[in-house]
Amino acid sequence: MFFRNLTLFRFSPAVADDLKRLDEVLGEHRLRPCGPQEMATRGFVPPIGRGEEAALTHAVKHCTWLTVGGEDKLLPSAVVNDELQRKVRKIAEEEGRKVGGRERKRLKEDLLNELLPRAFVRNSRLSAYVDTKNGWLVLDTSSRKSAENALTQIREALGSFPAVPLAPEEGPRVLMTDWLAGGNLPAGLALGDECELRDPASATGAIARCRRQDLDADEVKEHLRNGKQVFQLGLVFDDRMSFVLGEDLVVRKLKFLDVVTDELGDSHEDAAAEADAGFALLTLELERLLAKLEEWFGLPRPSDG
Repeated sequence: MFFRNLTLFRFSPAVADDLKRLDEVLGEHRLRPCGPQEMATRGFVPPIGRGEEAALTHAVKHCTWLTVGGEDKLLPSAVVNDELQRKVRKIAEEEGRKVGGRERKRLKEDLLNELLPRAFVRNSRLSAYVDTKNGWLVLDTSSRKSAENALTQIREALGSFPAVPLAPEEGPRVLMTDWLAGGNLPAGLALGDECELRDPASATGAIARCRRQDLDADEVKEHLRNGKQVFQLGLVFDDRMSFVLGEDLVVRKLKFLDVVTDELGDSHEDAAAEADAGFALLTLELERLLAKLEEWFGLPRPSDG
């Protein structure tokens, strides 16, 4: 169950104390199926197991795992518009008149009411965990919109959850550019094999993307000498995980290396035991990485004052 991406928020010690209520409040916000006339629903689903009896949280030490689920009706606008045009043509042919804007709007609403109950439903899941000891909310997504939507679900369940986006004291773009240009990486950190370099002078400036590339190569350094800066950088941490770090401090393409995955073994009794062991290993490894991100970029935990 290893996460593939990390979008991060921080919260204070007082907020951490309030998170003790998670287990009791999520039950009132469990995901329910889409109704016949609903386009989408959101709610919480069990991170391990299925069914109404399965718990909506799973805790290992100071980390609590939860999963936001969604159901979305698949009703492409092209399908609705094609059917609407068919109805408009039929009225024009049979009644010899044009359909006005107000009538067209009513016809479209009638079509939606007719088609929604028959639409296919797509299920989605977004895993997250809260680290109450260190004040992190970690979401398995690189999408800011998806992260904000999940955060909204947690806030609705708790009534309030003042987790805040990261506010680095050290500019990530400047710091990562220095890492790449001068090789001045912190201890335990090594360059990966991909990066994205951009001219920061304008939104339409030149972009250079490198994949499966030796980042120490002269051609990469030449881009930097010409004024480009690092917007994404592939890194390896302690020879235990690789990832691409963005200037927004979103961790993408997270991959645990064999030395970590081998620690899981394959002697677990069932899928639940395997998921529990995987979550314990995930949070242990990420606790070290997040502490380093805090140190490198200056990401202080919010205070209660």
